[in-house]
Amino acid sequence: MRRQTLIALGVALVLGLVAVYLVNIFLSTNQQRVEQANVGTTKVAVAAVPLAYGTDITPDKVKFVDYPASSVPEGSFATYNQLTPEGKRRVVLRAMTMNEPILASKLGGEGLGPSIAYLLPDGMRAAAVRVNDVSGVAGFIQPTDAVDVLITRQMPGGGTERTVTDVLLQNIKVVAIDQNAQGPNGQPVLARTATLEVSPMDSQKLALAQQVGSLSLVLRKAGQDQDFGRVQTVSMNDLRYSYYNGSAAMAASEAPKVTVAAAPRRVIVRQPAPRPRPVVPQRIPNNVEVVRGTQGSNYEVGGYGS
Repeated sequence: MRRQTLIALGVALVLGLVAVYLVNIFLSTNQQRVEQANVGTTKVAVAAVPLAYGTDITPDKVKFVDYPASSVPEGSFATYNQLTPEGKRRVVLRAMTMNEPILASKLGGEGLGPSIAYLLPDGMRAAAVRVNDVSGVAGFIQPTDAVDVLITRQMPGGGTERTVTDVLLQNIKVVAIDQNAQGPNGQPVLARTATLEVSPMDSQKLALAQQVGSLSLVLRKAGQDQDFGRVQTVSMNDLRYSYYNGSAAMAASEAPKVTVAAAPRRVIVRQPAPRPRPVVPQRIPNNVEVVRGTQGSNYEVGGYGS
């Protein structure tokens, strides 16, 4: 009995040592994996809170997280000193959400305030146009929206009947619009100007168009990049109507004139009827023989027969 107990204790001791050895190996392997993972990461500055346009970068709005060294975003910052060198002011130009990497392309220049000039692509210009509550789509146009620009003007040599509307520019990006969510009296303030991202030639067109006519903005569907090609000019003649006071009678001046072409005359050529051929009378013999019994007698008769 004592011998069996010693054997059981020995087996238990061996199993315990094996279990400790296996756990030690597992913990060592896991620690090595963590150390290898930490070697391949680097710190990246991200937004600690949502950052809106014009927000100043301060230490309480920034935090640093580990990013894989092979996937560090271009233009990111590893330290706060890189983000604000020598304590210079940095302002947000593009809104960022929480935990979004803070990139140089989303910030203004060192020591400078917010400016839309940083948002313009190379070769593009920012041009401001006058709008009102109607031409500005009642305040529904927001930055980054795409619009078409319409111009309404009077053609030379005529009055209001010579007023036309053309599509001046298509698929133009709105950079900024001066609409405040709440004015001094607590009511929304509609925009009076809109800043558009245009090419140098288009900026000249906008400047001239504001002098010769009135401009209107037409909101486009989001993500619709294609243009509709050549567009038509709309004039007063296109504002026609077919019904007046509920009646279906069209105005005489507006009624289309239909010209019916005369049908071509059909000439029938009749062939002359064939002339009847003359009847040539046949000559009847003038000698007739009459036989009575066995004796015959000849008689002479005259004239023609039909």
